Amino acid sequence: MKLQMDVPALNHFLKEEFPQVRDSLLVEAILEDGLRVRLCVDDNHLRPGGTVSGPAMFMLADVAIYLSILARIGPQALTVTTSCAMDFLRKPLAGVDLLCEVRVLKIGKRLAICDALILSEGQAGAVARANMTYAIPPAQA
Repeated sequence: MKLQMDVPALNHFLKEEFPQVRDSLLVEAILEDGLRVRLCVDDNHLRPGGTVSGPAMFMLADVAIYLSILARIGPQALTVTTSCAMDFLRKPLAGVDLLCEVRVLKIGKRLAICDALILSEGQAGAVARANMTYAIPPAQA
């Protein structure tokens, strides 16, 4: 599928449409079958014990998958999550950014299905994985 948005366009879209996370997330690269997004970890993302919280990791996976889909279908802001399964595999390193690598499995007319691996920079093995399905709004005539 031909790309509809590049890295600068995705980062601009993120800053305009999601100001609540614009200082935390950065699209780093479009991959052959997905995308890589960085979560710039700060105190807002931590839970007791000094590790990144589950909600922060969910947000990273959800937004990274959303942007992976938009890179391929264009800036359709009303594309929404309809299903998610997430596994937390190991504790991320303290005070280290997280990277989310998304793989787009299928994009149809109405649904998109993706997998995401979340990595703690400098740590071997994924810290979490997610599988999400998104609903794509009907094309406007």
